[in-house]
Amino acid sequence: MRHRNSGRKLNRTTSHRLAMLKNMVTSLLRHERIETTEAKAKEVRRLAEKLITLSKRGDLSARRRAFRIIRDKKVLKKLFNEIKNRYQNVNGGYTRIIKIGVRRGDGAHKALIELVR
Repeated sequence: MRHRNSGRKLNRTTSHRLAMLKNMVTSLLRHERIETTEAKAKEVRRLAEKLITLSKRGDLSARRRAFRIIRDKKVLKKLFNEIKNRYQNVNGGYTRIIKIGVRRGDGAHKALIELVR
C-alpha cells in the first residue's frame, strides 16, 4: 500500500530522480520554459512553485534552502531578484503546463511547462 506517499517515481532510482528534477527546475527558472513529458512536468511544477514561494520570503535561510536545489548562483540570483518581484502579490499558480501531443519515438505525452507572466 502506498498511503500518503506523494510524488511519482518516474521509473528511476531516488538519486537519479532527485538530480533530474533539480536540473529541470534550474533550467525552468533559467529559460522560463522547458519541454518535457507530462509526468515530469507535473513533478517539476511542485518543486518550482515551492521555490518561488520560498523566494518571496527573501531572507538568508530561504536563500540557503533554495541553494540546496538550485546549485547555479546566477539562477538563484534571478529567482530572488527578478522572479520574486513578478509574483510578489500572487498566491500560487506560478507555472502553467500545456500539453503538446505525443513523442513520435515512444508515444510519450509531451508537455510545455512555463512560468506565467
